Amino acid sequence: MFNNIPPITRNIIIINVIVFIVTSLMGNQVIGYLAGFYPFSPFFHSWQVITHMFMHGSIMHILFNMMTLFSFGPILEQTLGEKKYLILYFLSGLGAFFLFNLWNFVEAQQLSSELQQLGFNVDAYLSGASVQFAGNADAILKQKELLDSLKGIVATPMVGASGAIFGVVAAFATLYPDSKIGIMFIPVPIKVKYLLPIVIVVSVYLGISGNGGGIAHLAHVGGALVGWLLAISWKKHLYRFN
Repeated sequence: MFNNIPPITRNIIIINVIVFIVTSLMGNQVIGYLAGFYPFSPFFHSWQVITHMFMHGSIMHILFNMMTLFSFGPILEQTLGEKKYLILYFLSGLGAFFLFNLWNFVEAQQLSSELQQLGFNVDAYLSGASVQFAGNADAILKQKELLDSLKGIVATPMVGASGAIFGVVAAFATLYPDSKIGIMFIPVPIKVKYLLPIVIVVSVYLGISGNGGGIAHLAHVGGALVGWLLAISWKKHLYRFN
């Protein structure tokens, strides 16, 4: 059965599984080296814009992502061809990284501005220098709260293939809008052209509101946006779509 999966989808799944096993055995040091940190973080390395797509935080995380790719990827790979499908996958992953960190940048700038107004040297802190809190007890408490939020952006990496896979799902929904899929908690199959916009709206809300529960929802949106744009641009050149 696995050998019947088109080669690009099959190899992406294999690579993800191998990387997950290796990183699980080698520990957090490897994860921290390959996961996708905020570009202005001292932990960021350029290769992370690619390697983060192959990192996963748990068995359920990788299982969900690979099952989704297995469900939608083969059809798209056969429709688009290997080259375009590969471009779709990786550009969607890059789009996810970009949008997620664009929002991180906006939040980090706001936090940095508030900290500097309270007399805290953000630049020195980010460079690794020892810095002191300034002001009275209330000001110091506020600085600590703001700094904790800034640390969350700087020191928390992004992992997973979800952004790339959301691009695949968005492209599928664009090329096959009337296809129906079944999902948990919905008793009847629903057309993807209705389901995807709902998922995107919810993801935007959760990403901006901060109620995402540690999930990079805006990365999903970034991946879906790239997948949709690519599918729109390619659709008129395809002979086989619904």
